[in-house]
Amino acid sequence: MTRHDTTQGTSILRQPKEVWAVGFASVVAFMGIGLVDPILPAIAKELSATPTQTELLFTSYLLITGIAMFFTSWLSSRIGAKRTLMIGLALIVLFALAAALSGSVEDVIAFRAGWGLGNALFISTALATIVGAASGGTSSAIILYEAALGLGIAIGPLLGGLLGTVSWRGPFFGTAVLMAVAFIAISVLLGKEDRAARVPTRLSAPFRALANPAIAILAAAALFYNIGFFVLLAYTPFPLHMEAIGLGLVFFGWGLSVAVTSVWIAPLLTARLRRTTVLGTVLPLLTIDLVAAGVFIDSQLGLILCVIVGGMLLGVLNTVLTESVMEATDLPRSVASSAYSGVRFLGGAAAPPLATLLAATFFPAMPYYVAGGSVLIAAIIVLCGVKQLARVNSGAEELVVEAEAITAGELA
Repeated sequence: MTRHDTTQGTSILRQPKEVWAVGFASVVAFMGIGLVDPILPAIAKELSATPTQTELLFTSYLLITGIAMFFTSWLSSRIGAKRTLMIGLALIVLFALAAALSGSVEDVIAFRAGWGLGNALFISTALATIVGAASGGTSSAIILYEAALGLGIAIGPLLGGLLGTVSWRGPFFGTAVLMAVAFIAISVLLGKEDRAARVPTRLSAPFRALANPAIAILAAAALFYNIGFFVLLAYTPFPLHMEAIGLGLVFFGWGLSVAVTSVWIAPLLTARLRRTTVLGTVLPLLTIDLVAAGVFIDSQLGLILCVIVGGMLLGVLNTVLTESVMEATDLPRSVASSAYSGVRFLGGAAAPPLATLLAATFFPAMPYYVAGGSVLIAAIIVLCGVKQLARVNSGAEELVVEAEAITAGELA
């Protein structure tokens, strides 16, 4: 099957209602990744919180998401995709609303953790649900899913910035309302599942997968890479010194860059170069971009350009890293992805508060230099493990595999 082969089935615009319902919910779920970014300074001001405390909004969300990823395949294989989706959506509604009504930063941090659990349950199941419900062939369903992912990644910061101009509580209320609509749509439009088709996954499977050398190498590289990812995303709103709407527009551009390169540029590169070659080239480029962010930290325009360029590089790396995980072993893809994602989220969880602590202890540019060094370590890990990663340089994946890779990559 060729990428985005539209010869099968019907047009993307002729999908059944079930697909549109899950697609809409997917857009909202992916928005949650960058939603709080533009309102971090506002939260710090309104709740009398330190920058490090506000960065814990990312840490609690990503830490719980990472832990949950080890268990989502086990749960969905037993209770079914629809129930898993609905539990995830219900948790997001509950905890987003609770965060909006909170009176302290500690409460918001705790409720973001619950939000992370709901997001892990939903996103890990959404792709399979869309593919299973599609009547126009897998190709059209995956194009819709990729479009939902890209829209969510880009719109999240923009919506956060727009609603954040009214109040820092606005983005949380907005998410709760949108997810409530998505919950109703899925409960009404998504049909019953065939229980006999479920294949239970062992609870220990993702942990056992980490014993595989290829998975261990990629997970370790992703852990250090994710430190760079989340320093750029979560720390940058503070040195930019912009209002919520300005930050929303900047990170809308960042999200759009991530989406475009992950969906279009990464496949073009891997069609012409080995995946390990792409990783060994783009990771050092990201190191250079992060060091440049440190150099231009006092220039608003310079820092914005580093954010946008960083988004382009991050989109390629997200996709290629996770495609590599999918191809590295004979393990079920859901198991390999769960193991890899669980580890990489640890880097994402640690990075935001580490960045503000480094800035307070040394100087404002220090987080970018440390992040650049961390990404360079990721590049060295990949280059030293080329022999163990020989399988990842096989031919292009089928369309479903590509979408699975993009999904897992964009989760963090």
